[in-house]
Amino acid sequence: MSLYERWILPRLTHLAMRQKQLAAYRARALAGARGRVLEIGIGSGLNLPFYAHGVQRVLGIDSSAELIRLAEKAAGKASFPVEFLIQSAEEMPLEKDSVDTAVTTWTLCTIPDPVKALQEVRRVLKPDGLLIFVEHGRAPEPKVVAWQDRLTPLWKRCSGGCHLNRKIDDLIRHAGFNIADCRPATQRGRGRWLSCTKAVPGAS
Repeated sequence: MSLYERWILPRLTHLAMRQKQLAAYRARALAGARGRVLEIGIGSGLNLPFYAHGVQRVLGIDSSAELIRLAEKAAGKASFPVEFLIQSAEEMPLEKDSVDTAVTTWTLCTIPDPVKALQEVRRVLKPDGLLIFVEHGRAPEPKVVAWQDRLTPLWKRCSGGCHLNRKIDDLIRHAGFNIADCRPATQRGRGRWLSCTKAVPGAS
């Protein structure tokens, strides 16, 4: 891991994701979290202040030790216990049907194998559990998609693996989830955003 990836990129990520306009997305989506929460790509812990009273515990997973270090500071202000695992999400040391809510915000673009990670999420979610996500991805406009495809090879090298052109809703459905209450929005210069407060495991 390079100096940039280990120390500089986590700081840049923290600064980029703490923008005020993202707060409304976090607040709406995370209001539905409950019970034992698994957050994939917890980053610097920017979601923690938005969890409602129904949350009993949060387990945060992230592959960046530096971002986890920042998240530990945020966890000190939380009203519920927060645990951390420094690793990727494709294989998680959690029992089947052990999580009430899984959360991912602006994360599925960077995971090397997002479908495998989502299948792991489905494994650890209880049958009546929820997947909550806010993500960006492939735009509906062909001209924008063309630019996303051109830029992604370079962009992912300097942004920690972020793919601009992943079709997030297709990935989630392919992993075995049924999506409901999903609100697509096109952000100028950022492609298509999806904010969803309810995705449930489909039938096996």
